[in-house]
Amino acid sequence: MMNRSMKSSIPELLGTLGSSIFSFFLAWEMIRRYCPRQVLDFLGKFFNKVSNFFNPNIQISIYEFLGNNLKPHDAYPIVEAYLSVNSSKTAKKLKAEKVKDSNKLVLSMDEYEKITDEFQGIQVKWVSTKVRSSQRPMPMGIFSSFEPEKRYYKLVFHKKNRDFVFGSYLEHVMKKGTEISQKNRQRKLFTNSHHKSWSYIVFEHPANFDTFAMDPEKKEAIVEDLLTFSKSKDFYARIGKAWKRGYLLYGPPGTGKSTMIAAMANLLDYDIYDLELTSVRDNTDLRRLLSETSGKSIIVIEDIDCSLDLTGQRKKKEEKKEIEKGKREESGSKVTLSGLLNFIDGLWSACGGERIIVFTTNYVEKLDPALTRRGRMDKHIELSYCCFEAFKVLAKNYLLIEEHPLFESIRLLMEVTKITPADVAENLMPKSPKEDAEKCLQNLIQALEETKKKEEMKELEKKLDEVKTEEKMKDTEETAKEKEETIEEEKQEELKKDV
Repeated sequence: MMNRSMKSSIPELLGTLGSSIFSFFLAWEMIRRYCPRQVLDFLGKFFNKVSNFFNPNIQISIYEFLGNNLKPHDAYPIVEAYLSVNSSKTAKKLKAEKVKDSNKLVLSMDEYEKITDEFQGIQVKWVSTKVRSSQRPMPMGIFSSFEPEKRYYKLVFHKKNRDFVFGSYLEHVMKKGTEISQKNRQRKLFTNSHHKSWSYIVFEHPANFDTFAMDPEKKEAIVEDLLTFSKSKDFYARIGKAWKRGYLLYGPPGTGKSTMIAAMANLLDYDIYDLELTSVRDNTDLRRLLSETSGKSIIVIEDIDCSLDLTGQRKKKEEKKEIEKGKREESGSKVTLSGLLNFIDGLWSACGGERIIVFTTNYVEKLDPALTRRGRMDKHIELSYCCFEAFKVLAKNYLLIEEHPLFESIRLLMEVTKITPADVAENLMPKSPKEDAEKCLQNLIQALEETKKKEEMKELEKKLDEVKTEEKMKDTEETAKEKEETIEEEKQEELKKDV
C-alpha cells in the first residue's frame, strides 16, 4: 500500500521539481535582463566565493585568445597538442582537425569533454569548454550573454597538489606539448626574393643523410655534430654564447651543397630561410629580416662568393670604393660585409636561439677571412668529387644494388678520374624501361672513360704549354746572350778604333 502510494507520488515529485527548476531559470533570466550590471557582478562574485570556500579544488584556465583583442595565446596550442595524445586514448568525444599546410589530421578533445591525466602518481583533470568572449566563465552559464565564444582548457586539481602542478607538472605539459607540436607541424621554406618580408612554401624535399652520396665517416661526423648542437641549449647558456652554429659548404658545382642543406633540415626538423642578399636594401633591412626568423631554423646564403661585395680580400680603399659603387648600382643593395658580420657574430646574433647559418660557395679562396673564421663559420665542410663509397650509395639509391661485377672497373676509374656526384647520378638514372642496372653501370663507365681522356688531354696540353714556355724562355735567353755578345764585339771594335 505504502509502495503504491510512493510510486504514484514520484511523477508528482518530478513534476514539482521540473517546475521549480524552470521557475529558477526564468527568475534568473528576468534578473539578467532587468537587474543592473553592478548587481549581477556582485552576485557572481558572491556565488564564486561561496563555491570556492567549500570546493577543495584549484582551477587554471588557458584561453585560446588573450583578452578581447583576439591575440593568440602561445600556451593554448601547446596544451592542445599535449592533450591530443592523452585524449585520443581516453576521451569518448573527439574532434579531428587538419594541420595547417599539411595533410595530417590531429585528434583532440571535443567541447565539454573531460579526461583524467596522471603524472608521477598525481591525478589531474582537464576540461575542454568555451565561454562568451566578454565574460568570465561562471557556473551553469547563468550570466553569459549572446556574444562570440572563445575556447579554453580548464585544469582542475586538489589544492594539496598546488606546488607539484605549478612546478613539475606544468613544465612537463609545456615540454611534451612543444615536442608534439614540432612533430606535427609542416616545415616551411622561406624566401625574401623581390619581397620586403619573408614568404614561404611548404618544404617537402626528400633528401636525407642515408641517401646522401658522401664518405660514410665524414657523413657520420656531420650528423653527430648537428644532433649535438640541437641538444646543447644548456651548454651554450653555460658558456655564455648564442645558441647558433655556422657551416661553410664549399666545393665544385654539382657536389651536393644544396642537397646537404635539405638533409640537415630533415634531420633536425628545422625550417629553412633562403636569404637572397641582392634583394635586401640595406643593413637595417637585413637586421629586420634576420630578427624575424624563428628558432629551429637554417638560414642559408647560397653562392656567397657572388653576393654583393662580401667576398673579396681586403683591397685598397679607393679600389674597394669603386667596386662597391658598381655592385650597389647593379643590385640596388647597400648591404655591407660588416652589416652581415654584426648579425652572424655580433650583438644581433643573440636575438633568438637554435639557429644554423649556412654559407655555400664554389670558390672558397675568394671569401674574406673575416667571413669564414672559426666562431662565425664553425665547421668547414668540403664537398668534393665522387669517391667510390659515395658511388655505392648512389647505386643503391638509383639501381637498388649493393654489389655488381662492374663495380671494380668503376672503382679503378674513380681513383684516377674526377667526376661529381651529380654526373654519376645522371648516368645511373635509367632513361627508359629497357635500361637495366648493368646498362646504367656501363653508361657510367663510358662517362668515366671519356672524362679520363679529357683530363689526359688537358694534362698533355698543359705539359705542351710548359714546354713551349720553357723553349720561349730558352730562345729569349739565347737571343739576349747573342745580343750581349754582339754589343761586346761592337765595344771592342770601338776601342780598337780609338787606339
